[in-house]
Amino acid sequence: MASVIEVADPADPRLADYRDLRDVELRKHVETEHGLFLAEGEKVIRRAVEAGFQPRSFLMPERRMEALADVLATTDAPCFVMPERLAEEVTGFHVHRGALASLARKPLPSVDEVLAGARSVLVLEDLVDHTNVGAIFRSGAALGFDAVLLAPRCADPLYRRSIKVGMGAVFSTPWTRLPDWYDALPALSARGFTTVALTLAEDSTPIEEAVAGVERVALVLGSEGHGLSPRWEQSADRRAIIPMREGIDSLNVAAATAVACYITSRR
Repeated sequence: MASVIEVADPADPRLADYRDLRDVELRKHVETEHGLFLAEGEKVIRRAVEAGFQPRSFLMPERRMEALADVLATTDAPCFVMPERLAEEVTGFHVHRGALASLARKPLPSVDEVLAGARSVLVLEDLVDHTNVGAIFRSGAALGFDAVLLAPRCADPLYRRSIKVGMGAVFSTPWTRLPDWYDALPALSARGFTTVALTLAEDSTPIEEAVAGVERVALVLGSEGHGLSPRWEQSADRRAIIPMREGIDSLNVAAATAVACYITSRR
């Protein structure tokens, strides 16, 4: 059973995991250095614990404890209890979903482990927006994709905002980072996947045509600003577009992923 500790001082050093959450660069540094990540809200916290991530601690007002009583009963991690107004001083923002948890990260699995038995995969190159990454995980999970692979510089799926937007899909979808950026797509082709890059390249075909009849497919998405790198665009097996009305050439990467996943799931 979690030990319940009432805290009255926002500067209490035991709350270090939760401090200054608005500073993205600071959080990325702290989370990487100490091997932790933060989950926000009852549903997300429960999904993280059910997925086997070990809680380091919890932070919530007393009125939120009942909803998470079953989770708190399974761990000896401390549960820091303080009024919401004081919690805001610690975190630097209003915790809309009422509860936070700090959890220990697990070592990332190998590409082989992530792709074992996979038929439909998402491959993300250098996406920097945590909201987009979370939304893509959610779309992939909802539409039957089996795994997600990330280029080395892609945003962290375990960043608090990514987890929140994705409603914890990162806990149920196997994922890892690719060790080799340059030959990542040829390596997937060698494993039996047809790599389909979403891009406005001149030889792109409608996504319905690009994925038709493909047994194992890897949809490849590029960064928010510049799209795919020339290397990834050219080394993909196929290039595809989502046809749309004249005057609009593209969608936000998260929206494009949702459309492409739906079409691909019906191939």
